[in-house]
Amino acid sequence: MSDKLLDPPCAALGRLPAALVLLLAAASAFSVANVYYAQPLLDAIARDFSISLAAVGMVIAVTQLGCALALLLVVPLGDRLNRHRLLAGQLLGLIAALLLVGWAPSAPWLLVGMMLVGLLGTAMTQGLIAFAAALAPPQERGRVVGAAQGGVVLGLLLARTLSGALADVGGWRTVYFFSAGVTLVLLPILSRLLPAPRTVPSTLSYPALLGSMLSLLLHDRTLQIRGMLALLMFGAFSLFWSSLVLPLSRPPFNFTHAAVGAFGLVGAVGALAAVRAGHLADRGLGQTASGACLLLLTLAWLPLGLLGSGLVWLVAGIVLLDLAGQAIHVLNQSMIFSAHPQSHSRLVACYMLFYAVGSGLGAFAGTHVYAWAGWSGVCWLGAGVSLSALLFWRLTLRGMPDAAGKG
Repeated sequence: MSDKLLDPPCAALGRLPAALVLLLAAASAFSVANVYYAQPLLDAIARDFSISLAAVGMVIAVTQLGCALALLLVVPLGDRLNRHRLLAGQLLGLIAALLLVGWAPSAPWLLVGMMLVGLLGTAMTQGLIAFAAALAPPQERGRVVGAAQGGVVLGLLLARTLSGALADVGGWRTVYFFSAGVTLVLLPILSRLLPAPRTVPSTLSYPALLGSMLSLLLHDRTLQIRGMLALLMFGAFSLFWSSLVLPLSRPPFNFTHAAVGAFGLVGAVGALAAVRAGHLADRGLGQTASGACLLLLTLAWLPLGLLGSGLVWLVAGIVLLDLAGQAIHVLNQSMIFSAHPQSHSRLVACYMLFYAVGSGLGAFAGTHVYAWAGWSGVCWLGAGVSLSALLFWRLTLRGMPDAAGKG
């Protein structure tokens, strides 16, 4: 892939061209969508492979296992290797993984394919986030990372809508064949248009690179605190989205996959919140915004729990949940990127390990709790996890470093 540098005028002005920021956001959206296509398809996958409703959450959990492996073993390479060549290899591998899922003849092959999709889709997505942070000058890093994360939000939410619509037309396997084609188109576009980042690659060996991640986890206080907030927040987020298809696909709703996936459109306002949150972090208001968003995340479960009283409550709850959750995600990343300019890939990998653990546990718990206690049980658990995140934020306010914890 190309190694061209940023144009001098852009560097002199201390800003990235809007078209480049848009490209990073769009590429992030397409890559992250692969990790979430399966969520509104779980009932169809369960029928196709004769998997119980309680156990089908393993499809999401094994995807998150792939995410964790990517964060541990692949994403940190962005600090050491040529980012363009690394990204090209990830795109080619992702195409192969998507085709494997589409052709999977049995449940074991499906799980292997989903793990690889989680691994490669996550590696590409987080590589692009770190790429955006490396390209952006410090004074607008929150804005650029927020824009890229806005693309991730749109990809995450629209993935459910797109996969539901495609599944209704051609079955759930069509979703993965379609995505393989989109990824193939994306490869030459990124190869031609992405510039080289400003940062100098690390000279650490691969084992030392991985070892430095442990050092960051053990000693970077901002990473520790914001990472735990991410674990709790994404646990609640995954718990909701992994379980939603189960009540909506049954009486009295009997919604199609396309209809269930369409609820992802409701949460698209979260992408706008994510961009705005980056601006707040740049102004030193990250902690104030974090407290407000965590409170909103907790309150969102009240209307979500009223699903039986009407869909309007579900819509209101989704707006609150996605707005709060994605804003927190951007605030977290803006804060952890405030130091260590040569470690952005490792920082995002460490941070997203918390995310992967939370998402995997949320998906696993959501389907099991629904089978045991129904939708009300899911909402009570989600509210408890969200409240725990709010309390943790309050208790750790004094422990945040000054540079990251202003506001």
